[in-house]
Amino acid sequence: MENVYVTPLSTRYASKEMNEVWSANSKYGTWRKLWVALAEAEKELGIDITDEQINEMREHINDIDYEVVKKREAECRHDVMAHVYEFGTKCPSAKGIIHLGATSCFVTDNADIILMNEALDIIKEKLVLVIRNLRNFAMDNRKVTCLGYTHFQPAQLTTVGKRATLWMQDLLEDLEELEFVQSHLKLRGCKGTTGTQESFMKLFKDEGKVKELDRKVTEKMGFDKAFAVSGQTYTRKVDSRVLNVLSSIAQSSSKFANDMRLLQHEKELEEPFERGQIGSSAMAYKRNPMRSERINSLSRHVITLAMDPAMTSATQWLERTLDDSANKRICVPEAFLAVDGILTLYANISSNIVVYNSVIRTNLMQELPFMGTEEILMKAVLKGGDRQELHEKIRIYSMEAAREVKEFGRQNDLVDRIAGDASFGFSKEEILEILNPDNLCGRAVHQVEDFIREEVDPVIERYGEMIEGIDVSVNV
Repeated sequence: MENVYVTPLSTRYASKEMNEVWSANSKYGTWRKLWVALAEAEKELGIDITDEQINEMREHINDIDYEVVKKREAECRHDVMAHVYEFGTKCPSAKGIIHLGATSCFVTDNADIILMNEALDIIKEKLVLVIRNLRNFAMDNRKVTCLGYTHFQPAQLTTVGKRATLWMQDLLEDLEELEFVQSHLKLRGCKGTTGTQESFMKLFKDEGKVKELDRKVTEKMGFDKAFAVSGQTYTRKVDSRVLNVLSSIAQSSSKFANDMRLLQHEKELEEPFERGQIGSSAMAYKRNPMRSERINSLSRHVITLAMDPAMTSATQWLERTLDDSANKRICVPEAFLAVDGILTLYANISSNIVVYNSVIRTNLMQELPFMGTEEILMKAVLKGGDRQELHEKIRIYSMEAAREVKEFGRQNDLVDRIAGDASFGFSKEEILEILNPDNLCGRAVHQVEDFIREEVDPVIERYGEMIEGIDVSVNV
């Protein structure tokens, strides 16, 4: 067997379904479906093509001899003509009408749009699945008070569920963008060599029939619209737009993965760790956040891939230049395969995030006196204290308490310091009551409930059973 390099995106990360979309059989089978649709439409518009020829073509859509294609392409140096030739060997009666009036981009460009649309369906399903997982996680943990962080330094309190709404909100933005891009996908249609439909005008000698051919083929391939105008190719802005959506999903996923890694370091949250899983070959005790790290790694690749079609779109010459071809063959499938892998990982993690409530509470209580100083200050002022004087005392006491914690590893004694200062007018018990963490989260709990009811649940309801039964097992 020939020793051929195969990308890990196919063998290790992406799902069977996504691999099938970008497989050779899928791509070249779609070419043949396009040739069948073209022949059908041409026959319907008066070209001398028989039902027998069309049926012969249809019977051999999935019957591709790649060795014949490979040998023929080595001779003619043209992939489309190699496939036309091989298809003709299977369909001798239809050989003369295969690809009639078309240019190569009739099959290559139209097929690429069709395959991207199918791949976006898979991405959309997994995106909604992740949103549903996070929705359940947020609701289950909407009242679990925890430290909020800015600059990865303890800030005001939030809840574990509220933090999850931030992850969901990013994904909802991605879903909205994906839906827009997918709903605006158009086929290239039947536009000829430079987009003028000259070959079809010669074939039909009737402008109305040429326009109808474009409409018929588009409809037969399951699309509502084709581009009104094109050069030899559809505008390469389409590829850039699609990969920008994939990049956006990668950005959102990577943000989640970074948060998981930070919180796993704090021992507050943890990604699933399976029975028998090894965290480190040397350090047997370790439970590394390897799935989150893999999301970061794949996301970085997708984000950089989005530059490829942007540059291609910007550097096309006039009606077409072939420097888009090799780049496009690589970056478009790779971006889809990688994002499919990313969302599989994301769905796997989000379905079973481990929450360590005791650690969350311990970390919170260590910082809580600092978190509640504003509340203490306001209540002390309302009792008649001088705000400026009390603010300065809190500042000094906070610095001293922080020094005890950082330099000597002692417990945070800020509450004792404030309680010992009569100018505040509070006992230790009164200060601890003020510092009840569940009263320092603002609207966090209700924000979760409102957000899920108003923004998330309608999305999940809209997609219904589509997300059931999706396999999110991963190689660990």
